[in-house]
Amino acid sequence: MARAPGPSARLRLTLSYAGFLLVAGTLLLAVVWVFLLRYVPDGALITRGPFVPNRSDLLDAFAPRAAAALAFLLVFGLVGGWMLAGRMLTPLTRITEATRIAASGSLSHRIRLAGRNDEFRELADGFDAMLAQLERHDAEQRRFAANASHELRTPLAITQTLLDVARNDPTHDHAELIERLGSVNARAIALTDALLVLSRADQRSFSREPLDLSLIAEEATETLLPLAEARGVRIDTSGELTATVGSHALLLQLATNLVHNAIVHNLPDGGTVRVTTATRPRYVVLTVENTGEQLAPEVVSTLTEPFQRGTERVRSDHAGVGLGLAIVNSIAAAHDGTLTVSARPAGGMLVTVRLPARVSHSDSRVADGHRESQVDAALHARAQHAVGTPDR
Repeated sequence: MARAPGPSARLRLTLSYAGFLLVAGTLLLAVVWVFLLRYVPDGALITRGPFVPNRSDLLDAFAPRAAAALAFLLVFGLVGGWMLAGRMLTPLTRITEATRIAASGSLSHRIRLAGRNDEFRELADGFDAMLAQLERHDAEQRRFAANASHELRTPLAITQTLLDVARNDPTHDHAELIERLGSVNARAIALTDALLVLSRADQRSFSREPLDLSLIAEEATETLLPLAEARGVRIDTSGELTATVGSHALLLQLATNLVHNAIVHNLPDGGTVRVTTATRPRYVVLTVENTGEQLAPEVVSTLTEPFQRGTERVRSDHAGVGLGLAIVNSIAAAHDGTLTVSARPAGGMLVTVRLPARVSHSDSRVADGHRESQVDAALHARAQHAVGTPDR
């Protein structure tokens, strides 16, 4: 924004210091003048002793010296104020220079203001923390863009190779070609959808409504129950009603990703997945625990990053696109929640999602009677059987 040039902060502070000193000196001289007037008579005095001055003599003697004192105070205030303002504004100058460097694209510069803790030190430390966060975020975005470009290029390259083979070999089995192209295209679509969900969660561009996280978890497990049965994995659900606020679609995606990961990255046979929900004073908890191979802690700590997979996960037939836990982490953060991933000593993982609880009981009245019937139905179904052992 273009703005008209104005006096610098240093000049304004200098004039303020000098003006304050001049006003203080004037008040002091006025007090001295009033004090002297109390003891000096008005008019001429005739005495036989030593000469006694009157008020006129006092004014002639006091006024020039008072004017000289005020002139000295003005010059002293201007010079001293200029030097003092420059010293006081030195930290602000360093902060301004760091801002210009950051605006040019360099986020590695830090102010590192020395000295005791004061307003300028707090401002500089806050700016350094902001630069560090921006640098970290910029590095993550660059790495994400590079990984996404690589992941998107892979199915396109495979498609191009298959088409070249079909073009050069007219006798090639077209049915096999179509099947492989369909598989590659499905993977590209899944990756694109995952990127869109991740972008939507990061931007927090979604509406919020009162929800029951336990119902969402049950919906996700019921959807994935055929996959669990096909892989010989048992799913157990338990817990209580967990009232929160958020996007139903995104939280369903969160629960689905967690349960899907727990199913496909499990033991080859006889694995289990345990999905539980709980309510705490200020937050609700969704826990997904599964059996599986033992994972190194350093591997587990990277699984929430985009396009990060464990070695055994890449070799599996459900390797995915490497965005499952990254999407979960972004959705949890978009709902002001947290995601914790840890390795179980016996193998597998324990994933915990904490979301803010719906604090006001009156908020539950926002939901209509249909939602209340869903809650009652879920409680009845939970009392009848577990999700992993449906009543056939």
